[in-house]
Amino acid sequence: MDKKLSLQLDLLVKDLERDTRVVVFTGAGMSAESGIPTFRGKGGLWEKYDPAVVATAEALQLRPRAVWEMHDTLRQTIAACKPNPGHDAIAELEDLFSAVTVITQNVDNFHQDAGSTNVYELHGNAWRVKCVAEGKSWVDRTVPYEELPPKCQCGAMLRPDVVFFNEPLDEAVLNKSFIEAGKAKLMLIVGTSYTVYPAAYVPILAKQNGALLVEFNIEYTGLSAFADVSFYGKSGEILPLFVQKLKNHLAKKE
Repeated sequence: MDKKLSLQLDLLVKDLERDTRVVVFTGAGMSAESGIPTFRGKGGLWEKYDPAVVATAEALQLRPRAVWEMHDTLRQTIAACKPNPGHDAIAELEDLFSAVTVITQNVDNFHQDAGSTNVYELHGNAWRVKCVAEGKSWVDRTVPYEELPPKCQCGAMLRPDVVFFNEPLDEAVLNKSFIEAGKAKLMLIVGTSYTVYPAAYVPILAKQNGALLVEFNIEYTGLSAFADVSFYGKSGEILPLFVQKLKNHLAKKE
């Protein structure tokens, strides 16, 4: 382990206690390390697809097949990938702290697949589908679909249960996320460029309520200026080191 990184991690964990409320806020950069393309930035999905054509409620009405072709391709990509060591490390935090909540902007379900049990999905879940007529939603891991767009048993079209452009976030999920952020004593921000609102208010709220903000990102972001500590590099490499340091620290205190 790099000596400087080791010292930084030692300083981070030295004052942490088991009785700490922790919130982990994750974004597309974390999934990118598992092989899921980001939506924005170089090589992102929006370089290949026009979001106005494939990622709005209006597009679903006008061009349902185009919307589903993109979404079905995304589902196939997710199915071919798996959680990375960063996801595993976050899941391990539940054994080390009294309360851990994951708030994610990702739709791939990797946090749950890795073992995290308290996950709020701000932008929905790629594996859930929703009947446009009945409004009910459920998990369907069929890949690929034989027919696009897929249909509900009632005959109505299904839509991806994700948040499209120009759609509001689920109010209940957002409010619960804000509540958890406001109660957090430690917030870990992982793989997010901090540009998408209202999700970006989550770390701001935590900071305003006295939480220690620790950033894990591949490079400097808009969050770095007011994070208490920033680690730059792959979260799938640094988070497991953080967890190991934390385990050692807590074991010495017991």
